[in-house]
Amino acid sequence: MNLIVDIGNTRTKFSVFNQNKEIFTDSVSEFLPSHVDNLLNSYPPISKAILSSVRDYSFELKEYLRKKFNPFIELDDTTPLPIEICYISKDTLGKDRVAAAVGAFYLFPYANTLVIDAGTAITYDIVNKKGQYEGGNISPGIDLRFRALHQFTGRLPLVEKRNFQKLFGKTTVEAILAGVQHGVIYEVEGAIDRFKNSYKNLNVIITGGDAYFFDKKLKNSFFVRSNLIAIGLNRILEYNGGI
Repeated sequence: MNLIVDIGNTRTKFSVFNQNKEIFTDSVSEFLPSHVDNLLNSYPPISKAILSSVRDYSFELKEYLRKKFNPFIELDDTTPLPIEICYISKDTLGKDRVAAAVGAFYLFPYANTLVIDAGTAITYDIVNKKGQYEGGNISPGIDLRFRALHQFTGRLPLVEKRNFQKLFGKTTVEAILAGVQHGVIYEVEGAIDRFKNSYKNLNVIITGGDAYFFDKKLKNSFFVRSNLIAIGLNRILEYNGGI
């Protein structure tokens, strides 16, 4: 069994895979050695682990994982991957984006796939049918847009996302809801259309904390895979002899 640890911008997700099947997943604000011990008590066959992080984490956690698992892989820009990274600044490419791209190629091998990760930021990443990660786009996430309007203006209130179907608002709160949420939908639709013009038979996967926000809101068809990054990390571990 494999332990997958994904340290994101705000929370840490961790999963247990039995070969290619995810059998447990959870998330915490901070992943500690005690969580590792609890997992090993519940799933003694776990023997291998991979850690991916987009922010700093404790040296103690890394050393504890290294002591408990063999192999233990700390994902970085030198880790061997089952896809080719065609990105100029590989050292600045987010590990979450790499893992999502690997997960996409695992789910749709030798096919053109666009990965949209809707979280703190919204990222668009393209994996072509040759198994090459070509690059992508980064824009502010939904909550970040709400906060920016509040923080960088004098009087606009902080609004939280919720269901809003009207074309436009008749109050300031409604206007912000319409502007942010409809704007994100227009952006995602436009991005999908442009990628489809360049890549034939394009698959679209949406993942991330806001993935389900787009349910029934997009004209284009897409697949939701909330655990895409975990799938990709497990595949990387597998590729490096983790099973």
